[in-house]
Amino acid sequence: MAAAEEKPHAATVAACLAAYGSALERGLSDAQVIESRAKHGPNELDKEEPTPFWKLVLAQFDDMLVKILLGAAMISFVLAFFEEHEGLTAFVEPFVILLILVINAAVGVWQESNAESALDALKELQSSTATVVRNGALVPALPASELVPGDVVHVRVGDKVPADCRVLLLKTTTVRTDEGSLTGESATVQKVTDPVSPDARIQAKINMAFAGTTVSNGTFVALVVATGMRTEIGKIQKDVQAAAEDEEKTPLGQKLDAFGEMLTKVITLICLLVWVMNFRQFFDPVHGSIFKGCIYYMKIAVALGVAAIPEGLPAVITLCLSLGTRRMVAKNAIVRKLPSVETLGCCTVICSDKTGTLTTNQMTAVAFVHASGESDLAEYAVEGVSYRPEGAVVGLSGAAAAAKGVLALSKVCSLCNEAQIVYNATSDKYERIGEPTEAALKVLVEKLGLPTVARTQDKAAASVVCNRAWGVAYKLEALLEFSRDRKSMGVLVSPSAAAGALPTAAQPPARAGGTQLLVKGAPESVLERCTLLRLVDGSDVPITPASRARILAKFNEMARRPLRVLAMACKEELGDLSDYTADKGAAHPMHKALADASRFAQIESGLTFVGLVGIKDPARAEVKGAIEKCYEAGVRVIMITGDTKDTAEAIAKEIGIFQPGEDTKDKSFTGADFFARPLDERKRLLMAGGGSRVFSRTEPRDKQELVRMLRQEGEVPAMTGDGVNDAPALKQAAIGIAMGISGTEVAKEASDMILADDNFATIVAAVEEGRAIYSNMKAFIRYLISSNIGEVMSIFMTALLGIPEGLIPVQLLWVNLVTDGPPATALGFNPADKDIMRKPPRSKDDELITPWVFFRYMVVGIYVGFATVGIFVYWYLFYDWANDGHTLVTFDQLSHWGQCPTWTDFKPASFGGVDLSAKPCAYFTEGKATASTLSLSVLVTIEMLNALNALSEDGSLLQMPPWCNPWLLVAMAVSFGLHFIIMYVPFLARVFSIVPLTAGDWALVLAFSAPVIVIDELLKCVGRMRNAAERKVRLGVDAASKKAQ
Repeated sequence: MAAAEEKPHAATVAACLAAYGSALERGLSDAQVIESRAKHGPNELDKEEPTPFWKLVLAQFDDMLVKILLGAAMISFVLAFFEEHEGLTAFVEPFVILLILVINAAVGVWQESNAESALDALKELQSSTATVVRNGALVPALPASELVPGDVVHVRVGDKVPADCRVLLLKTTTVRTDEGSLTGESATVQKVTDPVSPDARIQAKINMAFAGTTVSNGTFVALVVATGMRTEIGKIQKDVQAAAEDEEKTPLGQKLDAFGEMLTKVITLICLLVWVMNFRQFFDPVHGSIFKGCIYYMKIAVALGVAAIPEGLPAVITLCLSLGTRRMVAKNAIVRKLPSVETLGCCTVICSDKTGTLTTNQMTAVAFVHASGESDLAEYAVEGVSYRPEGAVVGLSGAAAAAKGVLALSKVCSLCNEAQIVYNATSDKYERIGEPTEAALKVLVEKLGLPTVARTQDKAAASVVCNRAWGVAYKLEALLEFSRDRKSMGVLVSPSAAAGALPTAAQPPARAGGTQLLVKGAPESVLERCTLLRLVDGSDVPITPASRARILAKFNEMARRPLRVLAMACKEELGDLSDYTADKGAAHPMHKALADASRFAQIESGLTFVGLVGIKDPARAEVKGAIEKCYEAGVRVIMITGDTKDTAEAIAKEIGIFQPGEDTKDKSFTGADFFARPLDERKRLLMAGGGSRVFSRTEPRDKQELVRMLRQEGEVPAMTGDGVNDAPALKQAAIGIAMGISGTEVAKEASDMILADDNFATIVAAVEEGRAIYSNMKAFIRYLISSNIGEVMSIFMTALLGIPEGLIPVQLLWVNLVTDGPPATALGFNPADKDIMRKPPRSKDDELITPWVFFRYMVVGIYVGFATVGIFVYWYLFYDWANDGHTLVTFDQLSHWGQCPTWTDFKPASFGGVDLSAKPCAYFTEGKATASTLSLSVLVTIEMLNALNALSEDGSLLQMPPWCNPWLLVAMAVSFGLHFIIMYVPFLARVFSIVPLTAGDWALVLAFSAPVIVIDELLKCVGRMRNAAERKVRLGVDAASKKAQ
């Protein structure tokens, strides 16, 4: 009993019913239902409680940079109360900081509250009602949530299976279900009632119907054996939840976190150092008291903290990623989660599904065979890789195309077929209705053509013109459905009056009666029932053992390619069935034989063998080139499929994952074989020597486990998927990629990126775009951080020299958030390096700021500090040609300005509307507006020039001139424009404590700013020499390695 409950697929129908105390005609009683529901619960997937709003808000502040800003805002807010003269303007700085934090939190909450709907999509897959037998009566529309294990359900074509069920009885000859959402394979699965192996994987459990799958053909009765979270869909939900818990931050996110922690320590140390350094100045008379002196220098320390934090960095990163997503949309890649754009740049492995991604997912007839003579077989290749009825039959034209043997094969392909090809004008694509293999045969008929049917340019008609001619010429009289025992299907057709319009070679033979039998099926089964062989000229000869062996050998050779091979046969002498028509129906003496499936094999005997057709899901034409590009870029490709090992390996060799003749012993595995090995051996086989791998006959958990192993080994895997079964692996991967056309909603919701065209080549294009975006992000991150280093050095030098503060916090905030923003964003438009896909992927552990880069920007930062402080000092000490009437002072006076109240002979002249007659010491506070404006303008100008330096890490501006990125020039103009606005609009000038500058002032600003270009060019030159030396060493090592091999 327990065995039947644990593994119902391995138990007989009787054992399964007995295990649950159920019966085929009676079902469960009400008492049994209550007992089972108490034990198993409702047939529903678990519902997760949403994260409370307050927790989402609080989570946005769990970031080191945000905490520093929050602390700075609180200190600034407290200090604002001690400002006696500034009034409300003192509160501008804390207000701006808090506004930044509020906006950041709002965006974060919005993103997270809309992020997770994969589990809701899973719930939608569950059936809403079911037809169930209870207490011996049929309940037609019971809510599916009320089903319990032991219930007997009736399921028919079109229904969604309401729970995991064991098939008890087939009410039609064949039953097929579409399990693509669970297995990832497009072929429907034929169901049986016999037990299968206890160790069978999902694909082999052909006596089970799984919750959420759809019945594509037939009607059956089944026993519910698993409900809710115990179903395969429920197990997938558990895996999705577990994968979500394992989610890591992107490589860039991790680097920024580490950078934030390091910055916190540095900022705290420097702020304390600056505050302590000025301890003696706390007692300066200009402050009025020790407490106010302490407050003043605390404000300087806060200004330094604000200067050190790149407040605009999160916004600029988001903008850059958003711009990247727009470019990706143009390449058919839709990014759902912004950080995944950057992660693509360090992708080291692409784990790809086969069907629909590497292949077209459109079964195509690529070859057919017919007897060219009694001892010879002729094979023709058929061009085309989709349902589009375009493509030549290589070597078949003229008289050969009109040969009776070829037309006989075309007739069987067209008439022994229930599929249709339709043209979708909206998408300009040809789509199938029915089984994929039958659709491939319909397309082959159009490619073969008919001598009397003209080709058409009408796309809608092109898919049916020849098939319609066959359909008009012959009427379907009866269908002999496919069955597993005889492995074939047949149709009875009779010629109509329109048959005369067919070419002579295609017209029915002038024999007694008119009804014919057309058969297609497995070659070994069909050939066994054939007695005659149709030759190319239309004549029939007996099949000899030699010709039979030749046909089987050809079939085996085609199967090894591998192709899905179908045999075509016909029978034109039907004896008692020769006059059967659908109109006669039950009145015909042979009608009972046609209603009895057990007699189909007898009817389909004495056949004439017509030919073989080889069908496959062909590789996409552009995939091979994309995989070569992956190898050049150092990205591994791993194929993961539910298909057979032979099929997977053949496709892998065709598209370049494996090379012809390559030994695949330790590179190709079935899921069962690989996961039966010890963990250490699995890791060794997965990672040894790098290179590609192929995994076939995989289950959903296999994919997730492979991705987990890759991540544990330090890889950055991208995973493609389209089915429900792929959701856990998509969630587990560094980049989950769902199919936009064939993908289920569950897969799309669990993914980071969606392919609008389901094409592997699009993934490679996205990786290339991701690398370019990361390169540009590094450019603007370096730009912003180098700018902040300059600001820190400016504040630090001010404190070190003991001079009045030249830059106040609100000015630094303006520079960091507004002035720096446009150039940083424009750097995201830098053109990608031409060799970007010839470099290996960067390691996720690569440093964002290397020691050399840090040294470079320390040098630049020191100059920025020198320039901003230098021009401030220059105004007080040397700028006597300003023509504004201000008084020059000595450096000793400037550096000891706090002692001003003790100076008896210090009488600076009043200037620029500042009256200094009554309070001469105001010359160092209110009177510093022009000097402060010069300092701010130098900072802005140097940062604009620094943006030009950031166009390339080591490339000179002579090699990569500013106009290679016109957006940067526009951004610089915008930033200067914003600076002019706050300078020349009186109200804003008062808020930022600055004044308008003259032309002479701007000449001085440029003189102090321009040298930053020369300094960085010299540093870039050293960088190029370092890179050349490293490249020489690396190439020398590679050459020595090859020589040793």
